[in-house]
Amino acid sequence: MSRFQVKKVAVLGAGVMGAQIAAHLVNVKVPVVLFDLPAKEGAKNGIVTRAIDNLKKLKPSPLGVADDAALIGQANYEEHLEQLRGCDLIIEAIAERMDWKLDLYTKIAPFVAPHAIVASNTSGLSITKLSEALPESIKPRFCGIHFFNPPRYMTLVELINTPTTAPEVLDQLEAFVTSGLGKGVVRAHDTPNFVANRVGIAGMLSTMKEVENFGLSFDVVDDLTGKKLGRASSGTFRTADVVGLDTMAHVVKTLQDNLSEATDPFYGSFGTPEVLKKLIEMGNLGQKAKAGFYKKVGRDVLRFDLASGDYVPGGQKADEVYGRMLKKPAAERLKLLRNAEGAQGQFLWAILRNSFHYAAVHLATIADNARDVDQAMRWGFGMKQGPFELWQEAGWLEVAKMVQEDIDAGKTLCKAPLPEWVFKGPVAEAGGVHTAQGSWSASQGKFVPRRDLPVYQRQHFPEALLGETLPDFRTAGKTLHENDAIRLWTLDDEVVIASIKTKMHAISPDVAEGLAMAVDIAEKDYKAVVVWSGDEPFSAGADLQAMLPAFMIAGASAIEGAEKELQDTMLRLRYANVPVVSAIRGLALGGGCELAVHSARRVVHMESYIGLVEVGVGLVPGAGGLTYIARRAAENMAMSTSKDVLPFLTEGFTAAAMAKVGTSALESRKLGYLLDSDVIVPHKDELLFVALNEAKALANGGWRAPHKRLFPVAGRSGVATIKAQLVNMRDGGFISAHDFHIASLIAGVVCGGDVEAGSLVSEEYLMTLERKAFCSLITHPKTQERIMGMLSTGKPVRN
Repeated sequence: MSRFQVKKVAVLGAGVMGAQIAAHLVNVKVPVVLFDLPAKEGAKNGIVTRAIDNLKKLKPSPLGVADDAALIGQANYEEHLEQLRGCDLIIEAIAERMDWKLDLYTKIAPFVAPHAIVASNTSGLSITKLSEALPESIKPRFCGIHFFNPPRYMTLVELINTPTTAPEVLDQLEAFVTSGLGKGVVRAHDTPNFVANRVGIAGMLSTMKEVENFGLSFDVVDDLTGKKLGRASSGTFRTADVVGLDTMAHVVKTLQDNLSEATDPFYGSFGTPEVLKKLIEMGNLGQKAKAGFYKKVGRDVLRFDLASGDYVPGGQKADEVYGRMLKKPAAERLKLLRNAEGAQGQFLWAILRNSFHYAAVHLATIADNARDVDQAMRWGFGMKQGPFELWQEAGWLEVAKMVQEDIDAGKTLCKAPLPEWVFKGPVAEAGGVHTAQGSWSASQGKFVPRRDLPVYQRQHFPEALLGETLPDFRTAGKTLHENDAIRLWTLDDEVVIASIKTKMHAISPDVAEGLAMAVDIAEKDYKAVVVWSGDEPFSAGADLQAMLPAFMIAGASAIEGAEKELQDTMLRLRYANVPVVSAIRGLALGGGCELAVHSARRVVHMESYIGLVEVGVGLVPGAGGLTYIARRAAENMAMSTSKDVLPFLTEGFTAAAMAKVGTSALESRKLGYLLDSDVIVPHKDELLFVALNEAKALANGGWRAPHKRLFPVAGRSGVATIKAQLVNMRDGGFISAHDFHIASLIAGVVCGGDVEAGSLVSEEYLMTLERKAFCSLITHPKTQERIMGMLSTGKPVRN
């Protein structure tokens, strides 16, 4: 079968979603051109230009590196339709008006390449109706592609076929969206609002209705429906503010306009809530209008009160008893909530019961199977579990009986009974919808396995739902060594995988010992080492708590010994006779960053945040991080015509002294923690596959460790130059006296200490300076305040 290659993408519509989709395509190195209407005044591309400029201001940033906005091509429908001929994928993302979309399709059709896929990013309009405006030759290559906002960060993309969409087109697009864009694909039926918004918006409307029923305030509800419930930390109403109340109202209207009592028994609960109407009338559309359900005034967050029509002090929390209930095992938790006497507990049971009821009634019509519903709610709404997963974990038939009893008692949103398959047949016998055979398809009346597309062979350990029996990285493969800190194992008898097991994957002495052991084992019997864990983060740094007992007994000398061992481990990895590849996902901070930079190569998930952050706890990087900065500066100088190393030190020094963390893998590369030769991977579940391939390619290419070389440093004159700038910052009140002291020590290490500029030094020499600086700080009272503050509150102390 010929491979579908996406060499260039056109995005039609430079609105909020269109521009951000274009930004994400740039993040993953896909050339893109962004189209919109010609501007009525000024340059014809003015609308697109303003949209691209606005991308740099958005938070969270849609771009991995803000400067990459310049890589987005600019075009308008009047002058540049010819450019569509060179595009392999055309994504339409204009306003949700059927007539506008149909008119645009008629306009672009003559310019669509004969192989190109055309896809609409509509959030709920009928894909089949949209396809009717296209010529017969394009219809087989047309489908829906629904990204979730913000598209860089939200995993979910729904693909929706029409009766005329060629099956191979959907397969090709799924492969590109999964591997190329790093997304999780759910195939939805062409029903109003598809899967995630159909279930999710119905859930939000249900929540708003139950809020009225139980008389709860928005801040209490958000406290209950956020992390405590295993959902997005923003809860219900803060999420609505972020999404935009006008956007939410539009999605609600799609349900109202395209459904009826005949097609959806819950239709009676789809009325636009009074509070939503009121806020939209006031122009308070949420975060973008600086007021919605919440409004920030100075440092205070106010909440809207419908009764008074005004904002009142917010910040109220839920009763602690319900927080404790929500930590109980699923079965016990649901029974406690159902039998709760307080309004908050009854409210929680009501919204969970309503979600089970709605998902079960509609499964047959909106999705192919229950897995698609649960994945859609995980990936599109930030839930830890989808509704079917929680139901299954709590005891399928027991929960089903509780829900049906409430239906019979008239407590639910509608009288529709649970479908027969809930109580009888394979699902009841299996104890749920997710099994080893697959997930339940109500429309087909059987359990269906995951799609077996070639792209999924790149995922050794895909994200599993409760009840599925997918491989588990904690037990897979052949174990070579394991303790509480680390597991060394192999999947293919060629590469040793080192999986750190400590909390936050902190690098303790036992972890360091395990990493050294991984190299020993690999040098004897294997080709390479890959440092990878199946969960986030890569590593949050050195384990400070593990060092404290030794410090309390023996003082700084004990810490110096531990630091020396950690530094030796880093050098062992760097100069190993087998390549060591770090597979990074999430945080790689402090010691985690140092582990990464001492590896032969880094394979990094796009959403990785890398940096040396020790300044935050009053320390300097002590496991080779500053040595790396000095060495890279010398290497970069050697590739230039300059003989002065100081200019090449500036960025690395600033990053360490200011504890800068890359807000993406791309920005981490800009800070110098990743090299151009390192690989950035869009999909988190492909990280191990790519890392193993990279490791074996290095080994098969005849890997040899780099030579140990002396390199030039900036010396005492470099220290003096940096300190002069630090004095200005201190005296100007930008940094504290202790910040000045720490930054001066960092300058001393990266410049090589009290030596002449251009002096040649070794890594071991600089690491000695690192240890000396580290140990001098750990006995400092101000640093101890920072360490204890971080350990007790998790937040940095500024002193």
